[in-house]
Amino acid sequence: MTPFPTDLPWAAIVALAGLTAGTVRARRRLRAVPVLDPASDSRSTPPPGQWHLISARGVEVDDATVRAAVAHAERTGLQVLDLVPARLDTERALSLLRLLDLSAARYHRTADGRGAGQALLIAEDVRRRAGVECDTGPHHSRPGPAELHILLKRLKPYAPAATGVAIAPGLAAPPPDPARRAVDLRAQGLPPGLLTVAQLAGLALLVRAAVADGGWGAAAAALYWLQPALVLGGPRTPLRPADLVRATAARPLYSLGSALRTAASDRSGPAGPAAELESLRPGYAAELKAGTDRFFEPRRADCPWCGSTQLSVRIRVPDLLQGKPGRFTLEQCGECRHVFQNPRLSLDGLDFYYRDFYEGLGVGGAAQVFGTMGRSYRARAAMLKPFGTPTAWLDVGTGHGHFCDSARDIWPGTRFDGLDMSAAVREAEVRGWVGTAHQGQFPDLAAGLVHRYDTVSMYHYLEHTREPLAELDAAAAVLAPGGHLLIELPDPESRLARILGAHWLPWFQPQHQHLIPIANLRQALADRGFSVLAEEHGAAHQACDFVGAVLLTVNRLAPHPYAPWGPGTATRTRRVVRTVVHTAALPCFAVAAVLDRVRAGVARATEGGNAYRLLARRTPAVHERG
Repeated sequence: MTPFPTDLPWAAIVALAGLTAGTVRARRRLRAVPVLDPASDSRSTPPPGQWHLISARGVEVDDATVRAAVAHAERTGLQVLDLVPARLDTERALSLLRLLDLSAARYHRTADGRGAGQALLIAEDVRRRAGVECDTGPHHSRPGPAELHILLKRLKPYAPAATGVAIAPGLAAPPPDPARRAVDLRAQGLPPGLLTVAQLAGLALLVRAAVADGGWGAAAAALYWLQPALVLGGPRTPLRPADLVRATAARPLYSLGSALRTAASDRSGPAGPAAELESLRPGYAAELKAGTDRFFEPRRADCPWCGSTQLSVRIRVPDLLQGKPGRFTLEQCGECRHVFQNPRLSLDGLDFYYRDFYEGLGVGGAAQVFGTMGRSYRARAAMLKPFGTPTAWLDVGTGHGHFCDSARDIWPGTRFDGLDMSAAVREAEVRGWVGTAHQGQFPDLAAGLVHRYDTVSMYHYLEHTREPLAELDAAAAVLAPGGHLLIELPDPESRLARILGAHWLPWFQPQHQHLIPIANLRQALADRGFSVLAEEHGAAHQACDFVGAVLLTVNRLAPHPYAPWGPGTATRTRRVVRTVVHTAALPCFAVAAVLDRVRAGVARATEGGNAYRLLARRTPAVHERG
């Protein structure tokens, strides 16, 4: 057996491989971005009032560019178009190519809207539904790049599959403002501090590799040095930054300067908690004044699934997600292995701990996470393909409707409706992500939806509910005979649940009330007239175990001091500790991400992941068959 070579400079080899992949990816993305041709569209006249052009301060957009942009949008079916100046500086051009997530010159349906921050073309229908004002009068104050970044992120959900990007050769843009760099990064949803640390750490790694790792290290350093020219150079490259030669020749100095400018602009911002956090502090303080015990119901002595009194504690854990006060216990039944929160949260407790997680303060982070799950959403929808074609699909616990929006790629002729107890489902209807929004508790609404759907889905929903068996009763009532029910849940029998303990992310306390072994779910469905058609374990696995464990550990060691339910102040020592923890976590996140990818491969191969999917058909009763 050949021994594993341990004398190779693996750090330099990995760096070289990563830089090569990044360079190839950037070139591929650049080729996917279309270039406007003002000459060919010079005779087109934009319909009055149907399109709006918003440009940043100092950005000049001529009439020919506007006509070409409108013609391109109408020709390709786009409703929002981000315009990229062909002479965009090297640093911003490379950053943009790292962020783009394109398919056929448009953003993927679930991709975050990230552009150049220079000019936006917006269709009137999208402007109206998004409630955006487009005042371009002589006294109108034009936005900066950060405001345009925020505007694009706001508009993208209203045109999820009709938002694109194009290079505008005639678009003139001013140089970037170094003092606003951190602001611009935050507007794109990027953390300036972590980016600075990562950039400086990357430079240090390359210097070390070039000095100590021989040819491999020199190759990695050389590729890094030449990367701007390799990505943006060449006679046919549509992006042609004026500073490309300087930026390539002095790449290490440019990168060092960029990191230092980011750090300086980040420090120049307001110190202490943000005004948005402080505005919420009095309300949280008033609620917490009476303590958290009132948020819990009395502990029950028997299993809510089978009634057994053989209960044992599985984990006890604080809120490692938001860091809100309180401690939560999950108990497991010795008979049926059902895991449940005991004592469980009351309705007031659920309201308190859910608040500012999916909406409010947490809406941006939640949207970013859900936006990365397009492949999973499509796989869930495709599970039904061997068994029929849905016409009317109800997604229960739909939230903002991300699944319904993505599932249209698999079932374009299906009507997707959504049900959720939060107001987010109404916004999903306005966006067009769901056809009809039903707001409320599923068991309460089921009587008005009897037999209206041939497909019902509950993806990572049942574990959040107080009475999962009542939710299954509601699904049986809503589905027409022969209809399909699709369920996805975290698997409490996952091996990593025991290895990672309280830091296994799918415990997700305090939100998850029930974690149901698949055998229990099969029996509950059979009792309600369902026959199971298919199960998926490895395919349902979510690659989050190790990254989630690092995240929960970081939250435990260094909670956010300025959270409105926190102390509101931070000593210098506490700020230093938080910085040290977050900095030390960076390599841990990198290693965890690799482990999660390996774990996902193993899960697919062995059909043993951290979640499972189940597809069942509602069997018609005897009188229904007749």
